[in-house]
Amino acid sequence: MSTRLNYGKTFLLGFGFFGVSVIWGVYNAFVPIFLADKFGLAPAVIGFFMTLDNIAALFIQPPVGAWSDRLRTPLGRRIPFILVGAPITAVAFGLIPLAAILPLFVACTSTLLLSAALWRTPVVALMPDITPSQFRSQANGIINFMGGVGTIVALQTGGMLYKLSPNFPFWLGSVLVVIAALVVYLFIEEPKEYEETGKQPGMWESLKEVFRDADKSGLRILLAIFFWFLGFSAVETFFTLYAKNHLGLNEGDGATLLSVLPLFFVLFAIPSGFIAGKIGRRVTISIGLVTITLMLLLLYITPAEALLTGIAPLPLVGIPLVEGGARMLTLAGVLLILGGIGWALININSLPMIVDLTSAARIGTYTGLYYLFSTFSAIVGPNVNGWAVQLTGGNYNIIMIISPVFMLIALGLMLGVRRGEAVTSSG
Repeated sequence: MSTRLNYGKTFLLGFGFFGVSVIWGVYNAFVPIFLADKFGLAPAVIGFFMTLDNIAALFIQPPVGAWSDRLRTPLGRRIPFILVGAPITAVAFGLIPLAAILPLFVACTSTLLLSAALWRTPVVALMPDITPSQFRSQANGIINFMGGVGTIVALQTGGMLYKLSPNFPFWLGSVLVVIAALVVYLFIEEPKEYEETGKQPGMWESLKEVFRDADKSGLRILLAIFFWFLGFSAVETFFTLYAKNHLGLNEGDGATLLSVLPLFFVLFAIPSGFIAGKIGRRVTISIGLVTITLMLLLLYITPAEALLTGIAPLPLVGIPLVEGGARMLTLAGVLLILGGIGWALININSLPMIVDLTSAARIGTYTGLYYLFSTFSAIVGPNVNGWAVQLTGGNYNIIMIISPVFMLIALGLMLGVRRGEAVTSSG
């Protein structure tokens, strides 16, 4: 394996993550609106519905990761999953806004989430497959940069397209996911030689190993991932409804306001990898957890009127404070900038920590464990917060005080981690 980072190949691989991020950015922003306005569902039911994709992923993504470690085909061990899953994902996603009755809507979303779960782990596992250990944080920064661009396209362009027709953001996502999969297929060549270690342990056996490990670093990292996604997924799921009900914004402007967070996630994705290369992954993640906790607490305690105070003109990701007025960066936008920076410091460095707990032969399996814990938390998070909103009489601001608690628990867990830093290649 090379002892330097191949930037060109890493950016091209990032197109796979770009496609995934466009799909879920549009899904998270606009499906709750459909569920509330089109089908009249209550907040707790919406919270449950928004976890259905994660429930399917919980059972599919981790075993698929382990399966891809064992698979041997002329195309490689990861690419076949992408070639099967991506086209089905694109078709199902494009049909979602056309579903006029709830059973049909559920059929479309179910097909989407099953097919998307099939290729998510393999496309992510490709990064450590082709990248030496000491460059995995930097490579993950580049790939998440591409994913963040996808989320911005989903929210920013999707916010504008939604005003023209609710169908358009979904159709844009379908086209982009096909293009993304083609780019990965055409330009990424998988390693053809695999480190073999006899019979490969499955996902559950690997999880047992993590629990039995004496220093518990792997278990601490996985539990920390569970808790920080518990906080973040809840905010992400309900933000457009928070913006509509607490801040008084329309749906399009709510999505546009949220796009500030992925924008700064994108801007700090690559620097986050290099920061971790200098000061270590654990310290970098801990700084990110403190930052995002402060952001959430400030969103909670600041009055809605003050959050919409204009700070400076900001084209594209700013929001108009008066009808037809200039787009402005608001105080809420400034706080979301902090959130984007903090989330980059956390998210860029967590997967490299997980895959550096194991050997090259089991990267897919450990990527699957990463998704096992992050997905399970994404199931619990929206449900906890959906009930919190409902029990407080529709107070969407309550999610901004619950989420920091989970971030602080994650911080406590990370402080005890002793492994997962970069391993220097010997040649």
